[in-house]
Amino acid sequence: LFYMASAKTNKSKAPAKSDTAKAKSSKKAALQGTQGHRARKIRYSVSFHRPKTLRLPRAPRYPRKSIPHAPRMDEHRTIVAPLNTESAMKKIEEHNTLVFLVDLRANKRQIQEAVKKLWDVQTASINTLIRPDGKKKAYVRLTPDHDALDVANKIGFI
Repeated sequence: LFYMASAKTNKSKAPAKSDTAKAKSSKKAALQGTQGHRARKIRYSVSFHRPKTLRLPRAPRYPRKSIPHAPRMDEHRTIVAPLNTESAMKKIEEHNTLVFLVDLRANKRQIQEAVKKLWDVQTASINTLIRPDGKKKAYVRLTPDHDALDVANKIGFI
């Protein structure tokens, strides 16, 4: 115990600052002032929003679907069947218009693409309606450079 006490008393304090160093530090403190203020970030809202931190892209170890889904609405599913009723025949002859039964979920753009892919004809306009039996009917008017009678013969329902 005695040795430890003597070791403590022998430790010297840090050397005292010189007068010039004291004067310089006091000058610096006087220039800075005692009431320092730090710029604060302006808050525009009283509610706290959690910061958006790093979001890494997904890197799956295996695909969640083994095979990609087949096209849900291809041209063969879009157009169900041509209609060859008397009124449909009249449309073909007088208005250059083909009449089809189409899938209930098919829209006009899909019908247009299907007609173009299957029979390679351009359409002028398409009108659709849902029949009382719940099936969708499409009136496909062809452009003047295509003849509906020829296309109907090619399809094979005349």
